[in-house]
Amino acid sequence: MSKPNPNLKSGDFFSLVVLLLGALIVLLPLFVVFLTSFAPTAASPENLSKNNWSLANYRVAWQQGKFLLAFANSTLVAIAVTAFQIVTSALAGYALARLKFRGRQALLLVVLATLVIPFQLLVIPIFLVLKWGHLINTYGALILPTAVNGFGIFLLRQYFQTIPVELEEAAAIDGANRLQILWRVMLPLARPALVTLFLFTFIGEWNDLFKPLVFTTRPELRTVQLALAEFQEQFTNNWPLMMAAVTIATVPVMVLFLIGQRQFIQGIASTGIKN
Repeated sequence: MSKPNPNLKSGDFFSLVVLLLGALIVLLPLFVVFLTSFAPTAASPENLSKNNWSLANYRVAWQQGKFLLAFANSTLVAIAVTAFQIVTSALAGYALARLKFRGRQALLLVVLATLVIPFQLLVIPIFLVLKWGHLINTYGALILPTAVNGFGIFLLRQYFQTIPVELEEAAAIDGANRLQILWRVMLPLARPALVTLFLFTFIGEWNDLFKPLVFTTRPELRTVQLALAEFQEQFTNNWPLMMAAVTIATVPVMVLFLIGQRQFIQGIASTGIKN
């Protein structure tokens, strides 16, 4: 019998220590924010004892920040953008992965090139297009500029290439067309990649401040991040109240990520570079 490798055990222990240290570095600021949000008057969690925990900051932040409307707007925008990106990314990604046509590689390079162009560089032409279409100060201004994303197209294209072609051929023999193959065969198998794209898109839209700040001025179109920025201007020196508002804005995306983290990790791990 072979003896256990002591180097492997020490390596695993070192990896565990590094991961725990990294988790501590990431979670400590979140813990401080969460703890400070319960402080009644103190500016830090140091003065927070077991006897003066209070939810008053959350009630005041929710009412003063008008987060109910902001939550509704952010949820609507995030879901709409995510749905658009999943549809467009699935169609374009499948075409780039499976269809043989002239210029496919050039088109893929164009898609990849869009990943290195910051959205801020495109804000002026996008603003002019939205103004021409009378979409400024509408939900369309918050949804349409990011309805298509090169990252999603590339992500699904890479995942589709990991699925055996024989499954599509079997479906084609049974009489399925391209759209039926995509809907009934490819998309169910690409669930981890779809969850990954959903999380990336939803969290990105939820945390976006730039679009509502530039393309909207109507108070009824305020999103969570815009409401949070305005709340910060009003209560600059009230740290417990600000931390309560930050927690309110952060908890939904944290819960969403925790729910889909297994599929997210599987989608990232399975989407390798394959030509």
